[in-house]
Amino acid sequence: MFILITYDVNITSVDGAKRLRNVAKTCLNYGKRVQNSVFECVLTESQYIMLKHNLENVIDTVEDSVRFYRLGTNWKRKVETIGKNMGTDVTEELII
Repeated sequence: MFILITYDVNITSVDGAKRLRNVAKTCLNYGKRVQNSVFECVLTESQYIMLKHNLENVIDTVEDSVRFYRLGTNWKRKVETIGKNMGTDVTEELII
């Protein structure tokens, strides 16, 4: 399934900047950054559960917010871009 993750981490506290870095690192393990606080991920159900669990252990649930948008399998029809497209079609072959 295709998941769009957005987050807002309160960096006014001493630990905020560290949490922000850890949220980004966690998301990078599962997907691709397309904007500063936005990631696109193609995940299995078990990967999605693990990602949510890992992020719950990183954030301060009183101060921070993480949102997950499940776009399903027909996500190509639901995503439009104006300007520089930072997304990657992760369903196609990747040549390295």
